[in-house]
Amino acid sequence: QVQLVESGGGLVQAGGSLRVSCAGSGRTSSNYPTGWFRQAPGKEREFVAAISQSGARTGYADSVKGRFTISRDNVKKMHYLQMNSLKPEDTAVYYCAARAGTYSILNAYYTKNYEYDSWGQGTQVTVSS
Repeated sequence: QVQLVESGGGLVQAGGSLRVSCAGSGRTSSNYPTGWFRQAPGKEREFVAAISQSGARTGYADSVKGRFTISRDNVKKMHYLQMNSLKPEDTAVYYCAARAGTYSILNAYYTKNYEYDSWGQGTQVTVSS
């Protein structure tokens, strides 16, 4: 496992943009698949976006496709989620996840909660209408 710390959440108006970041530590290499999930009040945690360990492949939930972009910088051990054209329904706590302690297929990304073994504490994103 690795330690993950999210940052960059906040309050933004509908139509605006925000970038949340995730810093990883605890391993020399950051070459492991990562993902972003979110949880709104009263709802289950849901998949948002995922990226393979090299960054070659990405996947998105239908609700954010075309608006959100996931990326990574393995040298800096940082992972990012750029969110554009935000909507009130994007309001949630956003969590960074890593699959650092489990074998991963090269260039695979993962979309299920249970496929990840490390989680950050979350960062709140609020979109006002």
